[in-house]
Amino acid sequence: MRRIGADVIVVGAGVVGRSLAFELASRAPELRVVLSGRRGAGASEAAGAMLGALGEVTAAALATRHGRLRVELAVEAAGRWPQWRRRVREALARPVGDGYGTGTFVLLNAVGSVLDERSFAAIARAGHEFGVPVEEVEPAEVPALRPLDNDRALRAMHLPAEGFLDARRWLASLDAALAALPNVTRVPSATLQADGSGYLLRGRGGRFTAPTVVVAAGAWTVPLVEALDPDLTLMPVATAEGTALTVTAPLPLPAVLRTPNRAYACGLHAVPQADGTWYLGATAAPALAPGDAPHLGGVRFLLDAALGQLHHGLAAARLRRTHHGNRPIGLDGHPLLGATGRPGLWVATGTHRDGLHASPLIAEELASEILDGNSSPWLAPWRPEREPISDWTLDDAVAEAAAHHQALAAETRMRPPLTGAWPQALADSYHQQLAAAYARLPDGFVLPPELAPLAYEHTSALAKVLDSFQQRRFRR
Repeated sequence: MRRIGADVIVVGAGVVGRSLAFELASRAPELRVVLSGRRGAGASEAAGAMLGALGEVTAAALATRHGRLRVELAVEAAGRWPQWRRRVREALARPVGDGYGTGTFVLLNAVGSVLDERSFAAIARAGHEFGVPVEEVEPAEVPALRPLDNDRALRAMHLPAEGFLDARRWLASLDAALAALPNVTRVPSATLQADGSGYLLRGRGGRFTAPTVVVAAGAWTVPLVEALDPDLTLMPVATAEGTALTVTAPLPLPAVLRTPNRAYACGLHAVPQADGTWYLGATAAPALAPGDAPHLGGVRFLLDAALGQLHHGLAAARLRRTHHGNRPIGLDGHPLLGATGRPGLWVATGTHRDGLHASPLIAEELASEILDGNSSPWLAPWRPEREPISDWTLDDAVAEAAAHHQALAAETRMRPPLTGAWPQALADSYHQQLAAAYARLPDGFVLPPELAPLAYEHTSALAKVLDSFQQRRFRR
């Protein structure tokens, strides 16, 4: 089979890979772009697509240097979405409804912990600091909210500028926009390998060679990159498995309903879909390798939370679709974005829950670096072969992780006995368990609190990953 020359190969069929291919090909019509990847258990197809600058803000994010950088990136990405969406839709012969809208209500409800209160306050502070409108409203004024009395919202906050859309429809729009560009070739499934100083992609659609490749394959990125160059020392990437549901609507949902982030995860949320259904999300289960199907415990938890905290009329709703995806996240808690030490090899992964929201910014900034040689200040902190980022001391990380563990117990309505000081005894035991788990990890690496379950559920495997990473760093 003959070789076909290209300029850039993008490996990854998620929203980041598709967005980057669109940006490269539309910015430089003479550029020959090949996009490879097939749909699967990645994060994009399962996403809730809340385009929120503030909804994910936590007290910890505002208190740490790189957490604040991520908030700033989210605010910047939110500002780019209107123009980005116009550009994509202008490339379509027949734009379809993508469910785009604005408005989010953040609920501080009775099923939570002190972490919810801290994040609720942090969202308000961030709105004031970054000039994003925030207004507190009465819970009774929140549309389409009908919780059980025991789970009712005690306070509510309206974020009128926070966007949302239907992720499945948006991916379809990107696909149609890419199909309209004559300089883009799609290859559904292929094998990538180094080819001298360049790269070779072999698939059913042909053999493509290019001097530049961007691997944006989500939780599968690092093995692909290390196969190209075993001497690279990329930050390891874990996955946060997530499950969500699409259900028929008990009534129209005009805005997003959500709680603050809590218990190692994003908050409970309902997102309006383009066809009038509700998207209910989402669970989070940190793991070292991607999973291919939901856990029953996660589905049960999600259903119980949605019916109790959002709308008890969902008991009569029809289940239309179960979503399952693997959110990629660097083991230091941050994304991997930019060039590697191998010429022509770029990486875009580890965005966790921010991939779809940040996709316009990532695509535009990465394309500028690839095509023009510019160094983006938005991508600079997240270089793939960086030193591990740690804004946490070991003691502070353990304490924060223990607080998340207590929040998980509260969210699942665990009621300890009141005799024998059981509530405090349980809190102390969480702290002791996490301190022991962290102590078993290699020195010099503080696992971020949101990934703490890896420390006590996958201790040996995690220690091996970290040991291998550190040994490779020291050999360089």
